[in-house]
Amino acid sequence: MNSWPHAPPHYLGAAGVYMVTAATHHKVHHFHSDQRLDLLQDLILGELEEQGWGLEAWSIFANHYHLIARSPEDGAGKLGRLLGKVHTLSARDLNILDQTEGRTVWHNFRESHITTSKAYLSRLHYVHTNAVHHGLVRNATDYPWCSATWFEQTAD
Repeated sequence: MNSWPHAPPHYLGAAGVYMVTAATHHKVHHFHSDQRLDLLQDLILGELEEQGWGLEAWSIFANHYHLIARSPEDGAGKLGRLLGKVHTLSARDLNILDQTEGRTVWHNFRESHITTSKAYLSRLHYVHTNAVHHGLVRNATDYPWCSATWFEQTAD
C-alpha cells in the first residue's frame, strides 16, 4: 500500500534562520478584519518572543502568513510546538468570535532553513513585498501587518 504524505516533512533541528509559511484550511479568509489580523500578529510575535526566537520579518494576511526568524541556540526543534500553540489559540479565538465550535482553521506550515546570504535576502524581499504582490497596498511600508516599516527603521 502506498503511503500518501498529508503534510510536508519538517526537518527542524539545527539552530539558524528559518522561513515559515502557514495557510488556513482551504485558504479560507478567516483573518478578514483588522481585529483578527491584530489578534494573529500579537499571538505570533508574542509566542516567538516568549520562546526565544528572534523575529526578523513577517507578513500576515487573511488566509496565510510568512515569517523569518532566528532560532534559539538550542535549535529549531520546538518550532512545530510553538506554531501549534499559535494555531490552536487563534483558532479557538476565531471559533468563539464566529460561534463555530470545533471548526478547523489552520492547514499546516512549511519551513525552510536559510543557509546563505543570497537566500536570506531573497526571502526577506519576498516577505516584505508580499502585500504589494497581493495588491493590498502600493508600498510594503503601508501594510500594517508586515515588518517592512519596522525593518526600514531598525535594520542596519
